[in-house]
Amino acid sequence: MKVLFFSFSIAIIALFFTLTPKFTAQQESIFTKAKTISGDDFPYSGKTPRGVRFYAVSRPSRKMLQAIDKGFADLFDVARRNGYGKKLKFKEYTVFIARPDRLQSPDGSYSPDIAVGAAQYAGTVYDKGGFIYAAGIVVSNALCALLIPEYTRDFDAASKVVRFEGEHILLFHNDRQKYNQTADHSRGGGHPILQ
Repeated sequence: MKVLFFSFSIAIIALFFTLTPKFTAQQESIFTKAKTISGDDFPYSGKTPRGVRFYAVSRPSRKMLQAIDKGFADLFDVARRNGYGKKLKFKEYTVFIARPDRLQSPDGSYSPDIAVGAAQYAGTVYDKGGFIYAAGIVVSNALCALLIPEYTRDFDAASKVVRFEGEHILLFHNDRQKYNQTADHSRGGGHPILQ
């Protein structure tokens, strides 16, 4: 009887793990969108020391994870100074760390960037033949997800990219009018939005 009960328990546990989805539908949607934007797979996942969920193309360095946390800490500080109170927890955010499509800006400085379709930037100075280079991209405002390139140095720049992309998400949840005025940089404006 004990063997039968033990076997039955193991079967139930195995069935639970088989039927339990790896991701929720919302998580799957942002994961799919990040893969579509970057063309990358994200086999590494975890949390930063302060609790930001990440998915990465390779195992991120300690300095990269600290840069992500610093970017969000800076964002939350400036948000509080501006009277915003929503989405100020590290655990509410997801960062995808993608393989950069270039490592240098036209002037030769280190600048990991991601190539994305030109869309509304077509025909502008940013258009590089149907695509633009972006320092970071919001994957989902509603789900607080962004995509940044992998950095191997200049982690202060990585922190700034996290903060600046995070501004869009934070404004989406706290100040929709300002969000609508600043979400599309092809109409002008840039970062930092919040002072």
